[in-house]
Amino acid sequence: MRPLVAVAHGSSNPAAAATMTALAGQVRRLAPVIDIRVAYVQHASPSLSQALDDAGDTAVVVPLLLSTGYHLTTDIIGSARRVAGPLGPDQLLVTALASRLTAAGVPPGTAVVLAAAGSSDPMATDQVETQAKLLAGELDVEVLPAYAASGTPTVPDAVADLRQRHGGPVAVASYLLAKGHFHDTLANSGADWVTEPLGAHPAVAALIIDRYRAIPA
Repeated sequence: MRPLVAVAHGSSNPAAAATMTALAGQVRRLAPVIDIRVAYVQHASPSLSQALDDAGDTAVVVPLLLSTGYHLTTDIIGSARRVAGPLGPDQLLVTALASRLTAAGVPPGTAVVLAAAGSSDPMATDQVETQAKLLAGELDVEVLPAYAASGTPTVPDAVADLRQRHGGPVAVASYLLAKGHFHDTLANSGADWVTEPLGAHPAVAALIIDRYRAIPA
């Protein structure tokens, strides 16, 4: 069976690498026949080129990225022959996001800000907006996409907007895979609840398997 190289952005925060390792472990539990390896674009090792050298020519690369952007279109696609699309948008991410909201104690009916990192790529923005619509359809509440780094509205502005228009509490759903600087900023967004990142949720692991299996042999 073809190896699966799951490639993440990479971070200097050790928690990020631990999350990717745990996510790979979830994939192994759901599909033990898949040989999964984790690689990083930057800030951690092994690099994607090192992982591909080790995995061989048949490897399938699954980006651990929630939307498209420079790292996918340049760093990853330029380095590999078989590359899956980004993880989002997808209904399985709705499952993971809703689970994180429940775990955070967010009551049903609460307006939600979907907090992504953000990108200068318009397609990435479209993908985040689509994910917000999918989540809104599942929760039957308004879900406003917002951005922690690049793009508008910012997360604090989106929280203030929803609070003013709905007159009630607001939750932030972290549309990030791991803890780090961007997730840390969400604590200062003014929201009543901030969820944990998607992390090693089983639905995310199932989505990685789906992306892997969608690439023709």
